[in-house]
Amino acid sequence: MYAVIRSGGKQYRVSTSEVVRLEKLAGETGAAVAFDEVLMVGGEAGVAVGTPLLDGARVAGEIIAQTRGPKIIILRKKRRKNHRRKKGHRQALTLVRITDIAAPGAVAAAPETEAKAEADAKPEAEAKPKTPPKTAATGKGKAEAKAEAEAKPKTPPKTAATGKAKGKTKPKTETAAETEPEAPETGEG
Repeated sequence: MYAVIRSGGKQYRVSTSEVVRLEKLAGETGAAVAFDEVLMVGGEAGVAVGTPLLDGARVAGEIIAQTRGPKIIILRKKRRKNHRRKKGHRQALTLVRITDIAAPGAVAAAPETEAKAEADAKPEAEAKPKTPPKTAATGKGKAEAKAEAEAKPKTPPKTAATGKAKGKTKPKTETAAETEPEAPETGEG
C-alpha cells in the first residue's frame, strides 16, 4: 500500500517502512508524527483520490533524525566591478520512517468495475432526449429564435426625434425660390 502526502508545501509518495527526507518537522528523535494531508491512497484494492484531500485517511510515521542537507553555494558577481558575494545554505531536514497508512473506509473499486459501471450508465444518459439550451432573454432555444428572426421582415431602425426610418431617404429637390439668392435690401423705399 502507498500514499501521496503533502508536507512542507511538497508532495511525497510514501509506503510502509520507507524512510523519507522531509523539510524540518517539529519533534525530537523517536517522536511519532502523523500526516493528515493525504492526497491519494493506492493498493491492491484500487486507488482512492481526494479532491484535493482524502477525508479520514492518515499516514503515521516516526522521526529518525533531525539533519541538514548538503551545502549549496550562492555566488553573485559583477564583472569588472570587483563585486562578489558568496553565501552558503544547508536546508534543515527530518528523516521519517513511515509506520502505518490508514485508508479512508473502503478504497475505490478496481478499474475493471469502474469501467463496467460507466458502461451501464451510458445507455441511461443516451435515452434522455437532449433539448437545446435556451437563451436567458427570450426563453427560447437558439434554433427557434433564429427561425423566428429569419421569418420577420427586416425594417430599418427609426430615429427617436422624427419617428422616421434611418438610412435610405430620397434627396430633396430644390425649388427655384431656394436656388436664387435674395436681393439685398437697399434702404430705398
